[in-house]
Amino acid sequence: MADTFDLYAHVTDSIIASLKAGTPAWRKPWTGDKGGAPFPLRSNGEPYSGINVLMLWLAADAKGYRAARWFTYKQAQEAGGQVRKGETSSTVVKYGTFEREDADTGEERRLPYLKAYRVFNAEQIDDLPTEHYGTPAEPARDLGTAADPALDAFFAATGADIRTSDEPQAF
Repeated sequence: MADTFDLYAHVTDSIIASLKAGTPAWRKPWTGDKGGAPFPLRSNGEPYSGINVLMLWLAADAKGYRAARWFTYKQAQEAGGQVRKGETSSTVVKYGTFEREDADTGEERRLPYLKAYRVFNAEQIDDLPTEHYGTPAEPARDLGTAADPALDAFFAATGADIRTSDEPQAF
């Protein structure tokens, strides 16, 4: 018997792998190549919601995509593009409900469902309109911050374990 795709396990495993790698996609460095993926958008410009945001951030981070838009294969073709040969899609989920008559009571019941489908980032697709592609990564730069002795003294007095780094990222 062939293995079936477990959507819940896929989502959970993706999040855990990102945490274990120490580079969760939702943690944005201040500047540089890992500038963070933009909020993911459907091909029509509508924002994704729920777990799809996290799943697409993880995919974009893992593959270095900077474009916000995601397309099904068919949507890419309808927009005049072509998914490049060998590109791998990312999984998103559709949550919905449907009505079914209860066999015992005859009453209509609303039942939830989850359906997985596959999308490609605009950067995996050739010949789309230019506005669908991401902007180039900015180089890492010094933001010019300087220590403030009064603030250093205040935080030292709190007893908090304060760690610093030369990396230009948020903690």
